Amino acid sequence: MQKEIKLNVEELYKINTIEQLSKGQITIEECCKLLNLSKRQIFRLKKKNKKEGAISIIHGLKGKKSNHGYTQKTKEKTISIYRSEYCDYGPTLFSEKLLKNYNLDISHETLRLWMRENAITTSMRKKRPHRKKRERRTCFGELLQFDGSIHDWFEGRGANCCLFQAIDDATNRVYIQFAVSENSADAMQVMLDYVRLYGVPRSIYTDFGSVYAGEDTLTDFSRAMKELGCQSIFAHSPQAKGRVERGNRTLQDRLVKALREKGISNIGEANKYLIDEFIDEYNEKFALKTEAPNSHYLVGAVDLRNIFCYKTTRQVRNDYTITLNGVYIQLLTGEAPLPMPRKEVQISKWLDDSLHIYYNDKELSYKILNSKPKSIHKTVRKPKSEHPWRTLNKNMFKPKHSKRGNK
Repeated sequence: MQKEIKLNVEELYKINTIEQLSKGQITIEECCKLLNLSKRQIFRLKKKNKKEGAISIIHGLKGKKSNHGYTQKTKEKTISIYRSEYCDYGPTLFSEKLLKNYNLDISHETLRLWMRENAITTSMRKKRPHRKKRERRTCFGELLQFDGSIHDWFEGRGANCCLFQAIDDATNRVYIQFAVSENSADAMQVMLDYVRLYGVPRSIYTDFGSVYAGEDTLTDFSRAMKELGCQSIFAHSPQAKGRVERGNRTLQDRLVKALREKGISNIGEANKYLIDEFIDEYNEKFALKTEAPNSHYLVGAVDLRNIFCYKTTRQVRNDYTITLNGVYIQLLTGEAPLPMPRKEVQISKWLDDSLHIYYNDKELSYKILNSKPKSIHKTVRKPKSEHPWRTLNKNMFKPKHSKRGNK
């Protein structure tokens, strides 16, 4: 019994055109234009149609299994591996795991077809409204997109936490680090590590989160970037910083599964794994292979700890003390001269919780007091009884007698 072969529209059109040529309804030149084939190919198809029939025009392997196809045994083994070990993996990531762990080189599109044939659903990309594409920057370090993503990274094995991602706009190279939450201290610590590793970017692209953008004044994060000469740019929508948003979506799939495979369930172990393995592997796969010129600039003799910190100012009191969060601090005489009372000093609280006080860019010595210092009163010297001031006062307060009374 001959197997039925389903033909598509193009194949039916091809057969119909050759039939018209055989019946003399069209010329060779017209047939060449309709099928976009050479005269030699048209003569060959016409001869084959006359000898073997219309079906002979279709490719001989139509409806047959490819000579380079996978065996049924390989297909069944692959589906079995997926269901037992990688049931929540996408076809692309599953293809990489098969090659790495089982030495099976199967394309992700083939795996997608097999999964659908076995009623395994695969994720489909949602249609999104078209937006104008922004061209990448040309230099590495010219623009850094920065964002934090709060997610269940440990899948219930540990508490929810935040993954900070810094992605270079020109090369797609990323630097990532876990933190407890998206707060100022952790954001500054991540940028401090990034600057030490790569240098200072020319500009940084963030959202309008409270960590990065203040209503009237600079936040500690934006103030630190300004001191380094890095321009802060704020995105007005998630789509505006689409590169880092898409990176978060990819990491929430790949990184979560990588942490599961390693059995990691806390921030400390996760950050060590990122530095030792994951970041290099991720950049090797997703970073662009172009040699973009470096636009980072290195800082000179600048203490980065005194830039990525909390800063405020306080006024010096008459007794050379200042107050901070209800605590009294006594300024001490040291190498740097003490400021005059009512002058302002700068207080820096570093990320290691140490306190540093500066006046005219020179650090001052200090001592934290356990209680409020006693008020300093000046000694009032009373004048003697014969002092002219007393005599004057006596005369001023003597009762005056009227002239009528004296008479």
